[in-house]
Amino acid sequence: MTEMVIALLMIINGEIKEARIQPSMSNCLKGARIAKRDAKSHVKYQCLKSMAELESNIDGSKSIKKLILK
Repeated sequence: MTEMVIALLMIINGEIKEARIQPSMSNCLKGARIAKRDAKSHVKYQCLKSMAELESNIDGSKSIKKLILK
């Protein structure tokens, strides 16, 4: 299924390594600020509002399978 999501991205050396769904942009920005405090210099955190292909987990939650960047 495809939906519009707000995602917190972890970017290492210019490559997206992880993308997590966030409930709102403010929560995403807060999470990015907290993560940046403990991050190494080559790790970058960024919030993004984009379409994404999602998959359902066993517990009923959703996770990002693929981001659709335009």
